[in-house]
Amino acid sequence: MRRPFSDGWALVLIGLGMAGVFVIDRATGAVPFQHLYYLPIIFAALQFGRRGGWVSSLVAVGLYHFANPALFRFTHGERDVVQVALFVVIGVVTARLHEDARRLEALAGTDDLTGLYNLRAFEQQLRSAVQRARLAGTPLSLLVLDLDGLKALNDRHGHLAGAEAVRAVGHVIRSHLPPEAFACRYGGDEFVVALPGQRASVADGTASAILGSVRATAPVLDGIELPPGTLSVSIGLACLDSRRGDSRDGTEPDDDSAGEALFRAADAALYDAKRGGKGRICVA
Repeated sequence: MRRPFSDGWALVLIGLGMAGVFVIDRATGAVPFQHLYYLPIIFAALQFGRRGGWVSSLVAVGLYHFANPALFRFTHGERDVVQVALFVVIGVVTARLHEDARRLEALAGTDDLTGLYNLRAFEQQLRSAVQRARLAGTPLSLLVLDLDGLKALNDRHGHLAGAEAVRAVGHVIRSHLPPEAFACRYGGDEFVVALPGQRASVADGTASAILGSVRATAPVLDGIELPPGTLSVSIGLACLDSRRGDSRDGTEPDDDSAGEALFRAADAALYDAKRGGKGRICVA
């Protein structure tokens, strides 16, 4: 869930909102304009989470007292106590609801087994990455990976062992993702890794690191310790380089079409790797 404003602009807007409500509250006296403090409190909680909710609530409490100086003599009526409590409750509850929404959004886009993106979330990220790459004229590489011999693992050690093998490969992929990269499990034992900013030559190094780490892993599958080399992956690699253009006829495909074409190229390279003996990398 993206923030609607940068932190700097958000602080400016929150400060202006608090100051504006304070001026109105002080000028009007008994008229309940102090309820307008709820707006910057809610905005701060949505922008900065629980800390923003707490800090903005306390600031509102302080400004409410400065706008009504008699309250410093502890002459709080029932309405004042309720108002102060509402400032705090609104800030805390809004922050909590926002955090829960962010967690639900993350869970909705996460593959339960590996912790990587699921296909729906990955497609959204890939569409944005293709758009950024084409606008900036930077490369975008894609790896399509397949766990070799999953059926044999399932037949020999059971389906739980196969699931744990898939999880192990997913963890290896996560450990090798550069800061801007993202990945998903899009099938039973199939993965996709997007590498923004990496040309094919650099992405090949990332693919080699993943391939080597999977081979070096000594997995524990369904409680059975197995030696390094038990797991291997085949990898297909393709690169979208916007500097060379996206098509031979001079037309410009949309971002969805460009992403699909990139995936198809990497997927075709994966099948070349599988036909060539598995446990290897092929570049489209």
